[in-house]
Amino acid sequence: MFWLAQNLDTRSDLLENQFTEIERKFLIDRLPTSLPMLERKEVYQAYLSIDPEVRIRRNVVEGIDVSYYIAIKSNGELIRREVEIPISKEYFYALADMVERPFIKKDFSIYDIDGLILECSHVDKGTDTEFMYAEVEFQSVEDANNFVPPSICKMDVTNDPLYKMKNYWKRTRN
Repeated sequence: MFWLAQNLDTRSDLLENQFTEIERKFLIDRLPTSLPMLERKEVYQAYLSIDPEVRIRRNVVEGIDVSYYIAIKSNGELIRREVEIPISKEYFYALADMVERPFIKKDFSIYDIDGLILECSHVDKGTDTEFMYAEVEFQSVEDANNFVPPSICKMDVTNDPLYKMKNYWKRTRN
């Protein structure tokens, strides 16, 4: 196992893996008004496990369930492993029955930002714990490091564990 972990730390191994995400996260205080919106939906997510991170998610468009996923994520900040698998409605609700806490609700909007995707989330809108953030996924660490965020991005929280959704779940769903 040590050999595997040691060898996965090389940049070329990580970047060639289709299950690797390279993503920066920013706090925002509003949605973009000058970028083209590609999609808008509501997202409901809950955690079956925090370590390892196992999350289920239901996507809703105009009041209609459109998709369901289970995702397993590694620890990490800028670079993480993620396996996200579409599941059936029946599997989703069978797993949802195991969740004893309220789901996190996100108003989720996707924008085009010069060929990249800017995903904006308004988390638990109308509650004492609401906040907004944006994420951008990149093809390489170099691209991520060279990215100049739009003015709506107030603070880079990529490396701040306080803003990981699994930690928000732990804080707000006692």
